[in-house]
Amino acid sequence: FRQGWCEIQDPSSQAVGLLVGAEPGMKVIDACAGAGGKTLQIAAMMKNQGEIIAMDILSGKLQELRKRAERNGVQIVQTEEASPELISGYREWADVVLIDAPCSGSGTWRRKADAKWKLTREFLSQIQRTQAALLVDSSTMVKPGGILVYATCSVFPSENHQQIRNFLDSVPGGEFELEQERYLLPSECGFDGFYMARLKRK
Repeated sequence: FRQGWCEIQDPSSQAVGLLVGAEPGMKVIDACAGAGGKTLQIAAMMKNQGEIIAMDILSGKLQELRKRAERNGVQIVQTEEASPELISGYREWADVVLIDAPCSGSGTWRRKADAKWKLTREFLSQIQRTQAALLVDSSTMVKPGGILVYATCSVFPSENHQQIRNFLDSVPGGEFELEQERYLLPSECGFDGFYMARLKRK
């Protein structure tokens, strides 16, 4: 681990990276990169060839991502603090955009049982608005024919397939078609609960 040979991740989380389908030479944007678990997985899939832009609004998480990337010998990742100006600068640039969206975290309650008592109706409403905005804003960075992947570690339909349905019914969402949709439930897989959807820009 200290030499960058491995990273410890939940299998359900890594299933999202597999859905991205990144290949060497691609241009990929991880729009909610956090500390970079999926960013590093995607870089490995790309065999350290191509470009990855890792965005997040939290500079501390990006600092941890840079540390992990260096430890893992990843050279194709560029970190950026997310902003409307940054997003507009990458308009129709990416082969793939990943949105690992902030969410209720209800899929992790298997191992964080106390978290369900901290969730409020107000927070859930707020996070759903954030998810909807992320879908609209991040979709502009996908080039024609490119892929948009949306994922949450939630099992709530309102954060998942309902968000995708609302997006597809919207004006920017009208440019996309749903290729694949998947739920991973803790009761079935024994790991974290996750939702993921893969959309293609027409």
